[in-house]
Amino acid sequence: MKLLEFPLLADENIHPNVIAFLRGEGRDIASISEQGQYGLLDIDVLRLANESKRVVLTHDCDFGGLAVLNAQPVIGIVYLRPGHILAEFTIQTLLAIDARVPEINPPFILVAERAGEDVKIRIRQL
Repeated sequence: MKLLEFPLLADENIHPNVIAFLRGEGRDIASISEQGQYGLLDIDVLRLANESKRVVLTHDCDFGGLAVLNAQPVIGIVYLRPGHILAEFTIQTLLAIDARVPEINPPFILVAERAGEDVKIRIRQL
Protein backbone atom coordinates (compact mmCIF):
# COMPACT_ATOMS: atom_id res chain seq x y z
CA MET A 1 0.00 0.00 0.00
CA LYS A 2 1.28 3.50 -0.74
CA LEU A 3 1.98 5.58 2.33
CA LEU A 4 -0.74 8.18 1.85
CA GLU A 5 -3.32 5.45 1.29
CA PHE A 6 -3.06 4.44 4.95
CA PRO A 7 -5.45 6.12 7.37
CA LEU A 8 -3.38 8.74 9.20
CA LEU A 9 -3.43 10.27 12.67
CA ALA A 10 -1.84 13.72 12.74
CA ASP A 11 0.04 14.51 15.92
CA GLU A 12 -0.79 17.90 17.39
CA ASN A 13 2.37 19.37 15.83
CA ILE A 14 1.09 18.89 12.27
CA HIS A 15 -0.11 22.19 10.81
CA PRO A 16 -3.88 22.38 10.15
CA ASN A 17 -3.19 23.37 6.52
CA VAL A 18 -1.35 20.08 6.01
CA ILE A 19 -4.37 18.20 7.33
CA ALA A 20 -6.69 20.24 5.09
CA PHE A 21 -4.47 19.56 2.06
CA LEU A 22 -4.46 15.80 2.69
CA ARG A 23 -8.25 15.78 3.10
CA GLY A 24 -8.58 17.78 -0.10
CA GLU A 25 -6.58 15.02 -1.81
CA GLY A 26 -9.12 12.49 -0.52
CA ARG A 27 -6.89 11.10 2.23
CA ASP A 28 -8.26 9.65 5.47
CA ILE A 29 -6.69 11.73 8.24
CA ALA A 30 -7.75 12.27 11.82
CA SER A 31 -6.17 14.94 14.00
CA ILE A 32 -5.25 14.93 17.68
CA SER A 33 -5.79 18.71 17.75
CA GLU A 34 -9.20 18.55 16.10
CA GLN A 35 -10.22 15.92 18.64
CA GLY A 36 -9.29 18.39 21.39
CA GLN A 37 -6.73 16.00 22.86
CA TYR A 38 -3.94 18.51 23.39
CA GLY A 39 -0.99 17.49 25.51
CA LEU A 40 -1.42 13.73 25.15
CA LEU A 41 1.67 11.74 25.95
CA ASP A 42 3.31 10.27 22.87
CA ILE A 43 2.64 6.75 24.13
CA ASP A 44 -1.08 7.59 24.31
CA VAL A 45 -1.02 8.95 20.75
CA LEU A 46 0.62 5.68 19.63
CA ARG A 47 -2.03 3.64 21.43
CA LEU A 48 -4.83 5.72 19.91
CA ALA A 49 -3.34 5.32 16.43
CA ASN A 50 -2.91 1.58 16.86
CA GLU A 51 -6.46 1.13 18.20
CA SER A 52 -7.88 3.05 15.24
CA LYS A 53 -5.54 1.32 12.73
CA ARG A 54 -3.85 4.59 11.73
CA VAL A 55 -0.31 5.64 10.90
CA VAL A 56 1.07 8.45 13.08
CA LEU A 57 2.16 11.56 11.18
CA THR A 58 4.48 13.68 13.31
CA HIS A 59 7.42 16.06 13.60
CA ASP A 60 8.36 14.45 16.96
CA CYS A 61 11.31 12.03 17.11
CA ASP A 62 10.13 10.32 20.32
CA PHE A 63 7.68 8.01 18.55
CA GLY A 64 10.38 5.86 16.99
CA GLY A 65 11.96 5.15 20.35
CA LEU A 66 8.63 4.19 21.83
CA ALA A 67 7.93 1.80 18.98
CA VAL A 68 11.40 0.23 18.90
CA LEU A 69 12.81 0.40 22.43
CA ASN A 70 9.52 0.04 24.29
CA ALA A 71 8.04 -2.39 21.74
CA GLN A 72 4.79 -0.45 21.47
CA PRO A 73 2.56 -1.89 18.74
CA VAL A 74 2.22 0.38 15.71
CA ILE A 75 0.80 0.33 12.23
CA GLY A 76 3.36 2.91 11.19
CA ILE A 77 5.07 6.16 12.04
CA VAL A 78 5.95 8.93 9.59
CA TYR A 79 8.50 11.28 11.12
CA LEU A 80 9.01 14.45 9.09
CA ARG A 81 12.19 16.47 9.60
CA PRO A 82 12.69 19.30 10.11
CA GLY A 83 9.48 20.01 11.90
CA HIS A 84 7.47 23.09 12.73
CA ILE A 85 8.10 24.63 9.33
CA LEU A 86 5.56 26.29 7.07
CA ALA A 87 2.74 23.98 6.02
CA GLU A 88 3.79 24.15 2.35
CA PHE A 89 7.22 22.78 3.28
CA THR A 90 5.61 19.76 4.94
CA ILE A 91 3.17 19.26 2.07
CA GLN A 92 6.03 19.21 -0.44
CA THR A 93 7.84 16.64 1.72
CA LEU A 94 4.72 14.43 1.77
CA LEU A 95 4.36 14.73 -2.00
CA ALA A 96 8.00 13.67 -2.43
CA ILE A 97 7.40 10.64 -0.21
CA ASP A 98 4.27 9.74 -2.17
CA ALA A 99 6.16 9.97 -5.47
CA ARG A 100 9.21 7.99 -4.33
CA VAL A 101 7.93 5.26 -1.99
CA PRO A 102 5.97 2.79 -4.12
CA GLU A 103 4.68 0.36 -1.48
CA ILE A 104 5.14 -0.09 2.25
CA ASN A 105 3.91 -2.78 4.62
CA PRO A 106 3.14 -2.32 8.31
CA PRO A 107 4.57 -2.11 10.83
CA PHE A 108 7.10 0.54 9.78
CA ILE A 109 8.85 3.77 10.63
CA LEU A 110 9.49 6.18 7.79
CA VAL A 111 11.79 9.14 8.35
CA ALA A 112 11.82 11.88 5.74
CA GLU A 113 14.39 14.62 6.07
CA ARG A 114 14.16 17.55 3.71
CA ALA A 115 16.91 20.04 2.95
CA GLY A 116 15.91 22.46 0.21
CA GLU A 117 14.47 20.36 -2.58
CA ASP A 118 16.29 17.18 -1.50
CA VAL A 119 14.29 14.67 0.55
CA LYS A 120 16.09 11.75 2.14
CA ILE A 121 13.79 8.86 3.02
CA ARG A 122 14.60 5.97 5.32
CA ILE A 123 12.22 3.13 6.04
CA ARG A 124 12.58 0.64 8.86
CA GLN A 125 10.33 -2.38 8.87
CA LEU A 126 9.50 -3.43 12.44
